[in-house]
Amino acid sequence: MERIKTEISGEYIKLDSLLKFSGITETGGIAKEIIQSGKVKVNGEVCAQRGKKLRQGDIVSIEEIGTEIEVG
Repeated sequence: MERIKTEISGEYIKLDSLLKFSGITETGGIAKEIIQSGKVKVNGEVCAQRGKKLRQGDIVSIEEIGTEIEVG
């Protein structure tokens, strides 16, 4: 599985914004669809909340495309 480390400048980033910011999706609408489909895990657990606040050290994985994003 490929791991991407995405640095954030603030205290947190929302899940849908992280998917856009890291280049996984082109738009927020696509990010919303992927998240609501149950294909995204945050720290090993399925997460369907597109507004989930992610902080440094959190790991987002999308097994369908073989990618993990580490929030840094």
